[in-house]
Amino acid sequence: MIDNSKKIRHLYSRAGFGLRFEDLRMAEHSTVKQAVEQLFKSSEEIKPLDIIAGNIDYKTFLSKGNDMTKKMFFQEQRQQEKGLNVYWVKQMSDTNAQLREKMTLFWHNHFACRTQNAWYAQQLNNIHRTNAIGNFKTMLLEVAKAPAMLQFLNNQQNQKNHPNENFARELMELFTIGRGNYTEQEVKESARAFTGWGFNQQGMFVTRPNLHDTGQKTFLGQTGNFGGEEIIDMLLAKKETAKFISTKLYKYLVNETPDPAHVNAMADVLYNSKYDITPLLKFVFTSDWFYDLKNTGNMIKAPVEFIVSMNRQFYVQYQNPDIMMQFERTLGQVLFYPPNVAGWPGGKNWIDSSSLMYRIKIPSTVLNGGVIDFTGKADPEDEAFITNTLKSKQAVATQVQTQPDWDKFLGEIPAHTSKTTIAQVILSPALNSSVMDVVNRSTDIKTMVIELVSTPEYQLS
Repeated sequence: MIDNSKKIRHLYSRAGFGLRFEDLRMAEHSTVKQAVEQLFKSSEEIKPLDIIAGNIDYKTFLSKGNDMTKKMFFQEQRQQEKGLNVYWVKQMSDTNAQLREKMTLFWHNHFACRTQNAWYAQQLNNIHRTNAIGNFKTMLLEVAKAPAMLQFLNNQQNQKNHPNENFARELMELFTIGRGNYTEQEVKESARAFTGWGFNQQGMFVTRPNLHDTGQKTFLGQTGNFGGEEIIDMLLAKKETAKFISTKLYKYLVNETPDPAHVNAMADVLYNSKYDITPLLKFVFTSDWFYDLKNTGNMIKAPVEFIVSMNRQFYVQYQNPDIMMQFERTLGQVLFYPPNVAGWPGGKNWIDSSSLMYRIKIPSTVLNGGVIDFTGKADPEDEAFITNTLKSKQAVATQVQTQPDWDKFLGEIPAHTSKTTIAQVILSPALNSSVMDVVNRSTDIKTMVIELVSTPEYQLS
């Protein structure tokens, strides 16, 4: 393959979930700039998640005198959570708008949030999707007013007589300016500005004037009767916010070790575009340094990226979607359930002795419809799973019940494509001697591919 194709393969592994063989025609006849433009064009479509209809919290449920038991209500709630998770994974796996979904996954972690209300979770996820490659300020304002976030960070309880600082603190520490660029007093002043922000039982944002602190507040060197939107404006006016966002994006798209010069250049683009995300992404994807050898094949795939890239490349369908969720639990990334408000740390944190064993085993098991042992990985709240594993005291060997479309996968490989080229499409890192041993000894393409996805190199993007 020509050098340009190598760059486009790398582009697809970072801006999406990997290159399919059906994309090779484009890779062979496009410039990098054309490939970037095509990724953005295909991501113009916004397909919101719409699996959860309506909104009802437990208090409303009780007030209506519903004859469901509390246990039944929470079982239904958990089924909605699972359904939302599976639906999003399927959308990432099947979509043509993979840049939008890849960036939705980034913002899902940047604005890490937990809620037991699947409607609120879906609502927040669609805010991320709608604004994923749009304007950061617009997205930030919508996130700040989303019931899921207001509930998670306790701003529903933030009122003038008893200010709650949780949202104000995380807004600065994790969402905008970053630690070290604000004082504890500014956290307190910011919290006062967000008093009265909340939501009603219909899941709609409301301001409650009787709970809002109308006094003077001093924040980032300015004094006035500020509300929440003015606080957000002042945070975005600081170049440190553009640098903070650019650093996180660099670590997500380029390299876990930020290059200060490249991050500063990214921050300039983001700040000067008034926080439009598309110009920043195009700047990254068309920069020569994005394709440097040190920035290719060097990042550990997040569990969801790992699962989705495998699903996309081999057109995998799950007869039992619970297995896909069990993969998430086993590998340490369950969508809509981050470990804390800081989100998943990523990078080398994805790998330990246990998860690496599963990572190596999962692809070949899925592609062969095999059996996998989920020893000790039960979700303590999943009663069905607990029953099947005798309350987690025994291992369980579970049929993965997957259907990769081998005919479609193999049929997309152009005639006379070399085994080496096939390996280059399957794996992001440069082919080393151990990989070439697999290539050279393989007698058929399917066997070779299954061996390749069982290598440590398949864990990298």
